[in-house]
Amino acid sequence: MAQTTCELLWLQQLLTFLKIEVCFSAKLFCDNKSAIYIATNPVFHERTKHVEIDCHTVRDQVKNGFLKLMSVASENQHADILTKPLQPGPFFSLLNCMSMSSLFSSQRGSETSA
Repeated sequence: MAQTTCELLWLQQLLTFLKIEVCFSAKLFCDNKSAIYIATNPVFHERTKHVEIDCHTVRDQVKNGFLKLMSVASENQHADILTKPLQPGPFFSLLNCMSMSSLFSSQRGSETSA
């Protein structure tokens, strides 16, 4: 989230340089609710010391109104099909969302036999 925040800040500066006014806050989507909570929580705990600088970067931009953190539900995470073992239901749902199909489907087999 910190890297994306830095990229968004750079993009805003570029648009400002080009005299294009940005009238709304940027929406940053994240699938990790814990990361969103840590970035918006003003209190650091013992377990979050190693991410403190990154959290300040994101937190400052949320506080300034430049950035709005939004959560993404697991069923909308299209990359999960490439990074996680999924049950057949979610797997085929994501496969359909990506407009992918199997080379070995029964329909293809019936075309070659005809």
